[in-house]
Amino acid sequence: MESKAILFVGNAGPERDSLRKLFQDTYSSQEADNEEQVLQFLETRHDCVAAILLDMDERTFDGFDVLCTLSELHWTDRIPVVMITSQPLDTTVLRGYDRGMVDIICRPYQEEIVRRRVQNIMELYAHRLHLENLVNRQTQVLKQQARKLRRTYTFIIDALSTAVEFRNGESGQHIRRIRGITELLLRHLAQSHRELGLDEEQIETIVCASAMHDIGKIAIPDSVLLKPGKLTEEEFAIMQKHTVYGCDLLNSLAYVQDDPLITYCYEICRSHHERWDGQGYPDGLTGNAIPLAAQVVSLADVYDALVSERIYKPPYSHQEAVRMIQQGECGAFNPMLMQCFLETEKQLEEQLDA
Repeated sequence: MESKAILFVGNAGPERDSLRKLFQDTYSSQEADNEEQVLQFLETRHDCVAAILLDMDERTFDGFDVLCTLSELHWTDRIPVVMITSQPLDTTVLRGYDRGMVDIICRPYQEEIVRRRVQNIMELYAHRLHLENLVNRQTQVLKQQARKLRRTYTFIIDALSTAVEFRNGESGQHIRRIRGITELLLRHLAQSHRELGLDEEQIETIVCASAMHDIGKIAIPDSVLLKPGKLTEEEFAIMQKHTVYGCDLLNSLAYVQDDPLITYCYEICRSHHERWDGQGYPDGLTGNAIPLAAQVVSLADVYDALVSERIYKPPYSHQEAVRMIQQGECGAFNPMLMQCFLETEKQLEEQLDA
């Protein structure tokens, strides 16, 4: 491993020799006489540079220009730059700090003070970089653990949701389609309505949670859940309770209540049958009182129910399903979400045919 070096920029005279001797027991010395040489050295050997001592009085180049370039290229984030100058401090210090220097040494100076100040700065930078590397490594470990945990959650959610679908007489493809439709709508919303602040992590979490929308049906009696004909008012009231039963199940998971995935699962379970005009259930919520995740899954669920075969009906075509939703035959939806739905209908049809 190459030993750490101090890069001296400018002032190739006796002063540079004196400064080199100050650090020769601990650091090797490298030299550059202009900005081009500095950048060439950093491009190939930046890992060995412990500090840069920049002479601001060099006549062959503008030290502030060099400092600005180092700052713009973010070298000053990792390598401390110490200025050496004979200029009045009141005109130099602020300019230097604004451009990324960490300290300034004024001529005339005492060599031992210079040595200690530069040494302290290098040690502080080295310690900071060490801490940053530790944090970055730990962050990567935590991200990896989070991904593993998310895969475990996804597996459990899939298993539970698929069990409900099989009990409901379906193949489990409903879950896959709901996820696909939900993801399509969310990504379009994220692009067309940036004010919503939907990021990649939120989208992935909502898509995962969408599979749990009907988990409460596990508590609905077979006589109601599997009835081939139209439900009576009493039976429909029982069926509506699946939204609440699903939330009761999630509420029992007290040890993960703070997890965003469980929060989205809860919102979707409870509110995916709410409607924009307040005509849904179980709470009769209106407008944006309905969580966005539930609004998106609600529309995805309605569309998939229309284009899928059920024990009580044949499937509608994509075009007929879009018409029915657009004309309000399945309840009222957020106009913004409806616009998104219509703008992605060709992609929805492609998903349906896949």
